[in-house]
Amino acid sequence: MLETERSVPIKIVSVTTMVVNAEMRNWIFVKVMTDQDGLYGWGEASLNWKTRAVASTVEDLAPLLIGRDPRDIEQILRVLNKHSYYRLGIIGATAISGIEHALWDIFGKSLGVPAWRLLGGKVRDRVRVYTHLGMGDMKSVYETFDEGALRDRALAVIDKGYDALKVVFIPYSHYSVSNAARRDVGRRMQVLRDAVGDDVDIMIDFHGRPASQSAALQFIEELVPYRPMFCEEPVQPGDAEALRAITARAACPIAAGERLVGFKEFEPLFRAQAVNIIQPDLNHTGGLLEGKRIAHAAEHAFMGVAPHNPNGPIAGAAALHFDVSTPNFVIQEEMSGAVPWYDDVVSTPMRRIGNAWQVPESPGLGVEINEREAARHPFKQEVMHASGAVLDDGTVVDW
Repeated sequence: MLETERSVPIKIVSVTTMVVNAEMRNWIFVKVMTDQDGLYGWGEASLNWKTRAVASTVEDLAPLLIGRDPRDIEQILRVLNKHSYYRLGIIGATAISGIEHALWDIFGKSLGVPAWRLLGGKVRDRVRVYTHLGMGDMKSVYETFDEGALRDRALAVIDKGYDALKVVFIPYSHYSVSNAARRDVGRRMQVLRDAVGDDVDIMIDFHGRPASQSAALQFIEELVPYRPMFCEEPVQPGDAEALRAITARAACPIAAGERLVGFKEFEPLFRAQAVNIIQPDLNHTGGLLEGKRIAHAAEHAFMGVAPHNPNGPIAGAAALHFDVSTPNFVIQEEMSGAVPWYDDVVSTPMRRIGNAWQVPESPGLGVEINEREAARHPFKQEVMHASGAVLDDGTVVDW
């Protein structure tokens, strides 16, 4: 265990990225090196179909970090956000998130404590998790519409010890919904519920596919008899009033937030009481400190927090430390073991017993990368699932 006295100055000397292709997506790992022998931190800045842009952004931001004390996380975040001059969107926020994860890793290692100690301490003894159909296989997640495959893949998840799962089977939609489409959604949900029983939670990710409130509500009406844990992102992000109207009429919890960046984009949801559960992605919204601010505001708005995370292993580790220390946490999305060689490339603190991650005790985020093994999986162009989001008449719709 590496321990560095608080009085000893620490300086950042380099910031680099390593891209690892995990078959259906790329992971972007960020490594921050210090001038202390053996003291460095790992973070993650993965973003679908934006790999080269994010990795280059980390490189562009790196000069703002050199020579700074990595433990001054609040100050560094201010520098990264304010001295960039132009406001940073999802690409910039993801780059900053990966850098910030690495700073918490360094901070924890410097004191010999897990990062959750520095984020407010432990508020629970385990972290409930869920996964998707296929347990990380993106094709299974986004392309399972057949009822037999839904049943089989759901049962495979339950056989692994999970008691909650998420599905993405809302059809590509527009402003209206056909009776056939409604029936298909209701039948798929019935098949799932009959297969897994009443004690397993099912979440339905709409992926923002409905183009109107009425279309979203018609699908929700079909799902409600089968008691979903929540319906996620029923319409596209950015319209708090539309979400508020859906939440007011839906007879089940509504969740949203994975595509929002920073507290300012979440604030309208709190003000409008627009959802029941918020889903910040700690890999995209600016990091753990920004995530904590969002969670605190959500608690005052009587909302739970279920962090979004279909990303890689370091993002999962960061989410674990956030969940351990966040009182209004509900459940965590995870995709550990998404590729067969997962454990060859990275060691993580996520230890799952049944339906829950256990609380880690190793310093920092508790992550280590085997860089030689990681280098065996270089960047590849990701699979573009969105290419199928076209209606029969050629209309391009939301993925």
